[in-house]
Amino acid sequence: MATKSFTFDLLIENGTVIDGSKKPRFEADVGILNGRIAAMGDLSGQSARITLDAAGKIVAPGFIDSHTHDDQAVLSQPDMTFKISQGVTTVVTGNCGISIAPLREGAPMPAPLNLLDPDNSARFPTFAAYLDALRSNPSAVNVAAMVGHSTLRVMTMPELERPASVGEMSAMRELLEEALEAGAIGMSTGTYYPPAAAAPTEELIEVGRPLTGTGALYVTHMRNEGDQSMESLEETFRIGRELDVHVVISHHKLMRQGNFGKSTITLPLIEKAMQCQCVSLDCYPYNASSTMLHSDPLKLEGRVLVASSVPHPELQGRDLDDIAVDWGVSKAEAASRLQPASAIYFSMDEQDVRRILAFEHTMIGSDGIPTGDRPHPRLWGTFPRVLGRYSRDLRLFPLETAVWKMTGLTARTFGLPERGVLEVGNHADVVVFDADTICDRADYQTPTEAAQGIEAVIVNGVPTWLNGMHQGARAGQVVSRTQRES
Repeated sequence: MATKSFTFDLLIENGTVIDGSKKPRFEADVGILNGRIAAMGDLSGQSARITLDAAGKIVAPGFIDSHTHDDQAVLSQPDMTFKISQGVTTVVTGNCGISIAPLREGAPMPAPLNLLDPDNSARFPTFAAYLDALRSNPSAVNVAAMVGHSTLRVMTMPELERPASVGEMSAMRELLEEALEAGAIGMSTGTYYPPAAAAPTEELIEVGRPLTGTGALYVTHMRNEGDQSMESLEETFRIGRELDVHVVISHHKLMRQGNFGKSTITLPLIEKAMQCQCVSLDCYPYNASSTMLHSDPLKLEGRVLVASSVPHPELQGRDLDDIAVDWGVSKAEAASRLQPASAIYFSMDEQDVRRILAFEHTMIGSDGIPTGDRPHPRLWGTFPRVLGRYSRDLRLFPLETAVWKMTGLTARTFGLPERGVLEVGNHADVVVFDADTICDRADYQTPTEAAQGIEAVIVNGVPTWLNGMHQGARAGQVVSRTQRES
């Protein structure tokens, strides 16, 4: 008996395509073959091994999470359900100055670096070794990885509470060069955090020299997102000019009540800078942040919810104020006793969040921390929340713009080849969702609830999420600016 031949491996029929370019939606079938989009249009009568009926649904590019801390999770939690279930097919790792590579065995893991890998997993002494591990053991999502400046400091400096020496900066540059050659898409910094707080602007420039001329990016959790946010923006712009590189401002926000409303000042400043240099930004759709649990009283103002604590896991999900009262100590002392730990900080103004989200150039990034049982709900809900609450319900922007902010814009900014837009020849990363019902279900009480309205997620042509269930596929690839295939 002859084996039946098929035109496509997968055919998505009868859907409404929003292609990730911000163009108006249109009706089309999408045919996928050998991991690529092979045809779009009226494909009725064509045969396929698998056919999905997307009638009444939106067919869009798989979402690209511009800001993640999934560096270790893509290896230790390779099903990546918290991302796949919300339509994410590509994650950008190595943000905020912290990456899981390069790190030697026994290297210290100061906070917030320890949040990436609380279980102290195997180390990767080079960035190439890390990417090779991902290629050998792919996850369910594609990975575009950056190297973190704080990680480079840990690798080269015996103490971090000072500026790097000339020799130490040279050693960091060599590590950065190796990472870029291996396929890193850029370098991130996190001078807000203790491991890099002592690094002056000049150190960031000198360490970042290898970025120049490569097309790689400089991505930053700025030194200050509160009272000195304007000065931090100017520092960021200066670094971009000195290195002649594209700059991404991570999770742009204004922290603490005294800075509420300041986005009316920062956004015009960012837009002005965009006229003379390459500047981008991302944000997440929540008015609470999440990171390491600080011990500095100034960073503990307002409501602080404990997300995880190694010595006291029974206290995750409780307010730090209540824990301090129970123990009869200050909030700062309670925070110290809970270490190592992470927390959620309710310290932003919702109107600033909406204004930054609606800013034309803002990408979408979750900034979720994939550890513990009580993470920030953004880990599971960011992308459906933008599509449902902010686009459909609040009408901040049309659905085409919402999809573009999490696909085409992000792929263009990070230089991710042949992804982010549905067009013939591109990698077949696709999400099918119901525009009428899509919404986030994760909240601060139940933060690990999968979203509603995600019908199907395809990664490199492989169905990975169907009918509310993970299909067990791990078809993710390593994505680099050099178009190196995994």
